[in-house]
Amino acid sequence: MNRPSKRTPDEMRAVSLERGVSKHAEGSCLIKFGDTHVLCTASLEERIPPWLRGQNRGWVTAEYGMLPRATNDRMRRESSAGKQSGRTQEIQRLIGRSLRAVVDLEALGERQITIDCDVIQADGGSRTASITGAWVALHDCLAWMEARDMVKVEKVLKDHIAAISCGIYEGTPVADLDYIEDSSADTDANFVMTGKGGIVEIQGTAEGEPFSEEELGQLMGLAKQSINKLVELQKLTVL
Repeated sequence: MNRPSKRTPDEMRAVSLERGVSKHAEGSCLIKFGDTHVLCTASLEERIPPWLRGQNRGWVTAEYGMLPRATNDRMRRESSAGKQSGRTQEIQRLIGRSLRAVVDLEALGERQITIDCDVIQADGGSRTASITGAWVALHDCLAWMEARDMVKVEKVLKDHIAAISCGIYEGTPVADLDYIEDSSADTDANFVMTGKGGIVEIQGTAEGEPFSEEELGQLMGLAKQSINKLVELQKLTVL
C-alpha cells in the first residue's frame, strides 16, 4: 500500500508548534500539520456564563472557523451567511470539551478563557490540529496569569490534551490523514486523548464497508503512538 504522501502507515506529517505569534492574546500558538495550518489564540475574560455565576468556578470554551481561502476554492464567510454551519458548531464544541477535560475549573476561578482556532490553510485534520495547538495557547494564557499571581498553572492544567485523525485507506490502517486520504478513506476516525492515555473522545465513521473491532483496535494503537509524540512536542514547546 502506497500512501499518496509516501508516508509509512504510522508516520505523521511534519508537525510544528510556534508560540507567541499574537501580540495581543494572552496565549497563542501557530500549529502546522503538514499543509494544515491553524492559528490558536487564548483570551482571558473577567466574566463567566450567567449560568455559572455564584458557583466559584470558571469556564473554558472555544470558537473555530476557516478563512475564505483556507481551501482550493474561496468559501463564503459564515458571518456573511448569518449563521454558523453545523460542522463549525460541532468542531468548536469538541475543542471546548477536550480542553475542559484537563482543566480544574474551580482552580481557574470565576473567569473565562476563550480559545479561537482559525484555520489559515486546510489539508485534512484541522479539528485535531486545533485541539493540539489550543492546549499550548491555553497553557501560555495560564502562564500569563500565573506571572500576575492570578492562578498556578499546575493547579489549573491537570494534563496535556492532543488529537489525531486515523483511518483505513486502501484497506490499511494509517495515521494522520491528509485531505486526499480523508476524502477517499474507507474509515475515518478522530481520537482525542490526554497525556496520561485517557480517552476524551473518539469519532469514527465507516464511509464504505463497516470496520471491525480488530481494525478499531489497530486505529487506537496508531492514535496512541501519534498522540504520545504530540504530547512530547507540546512539552518541548512550553519548556
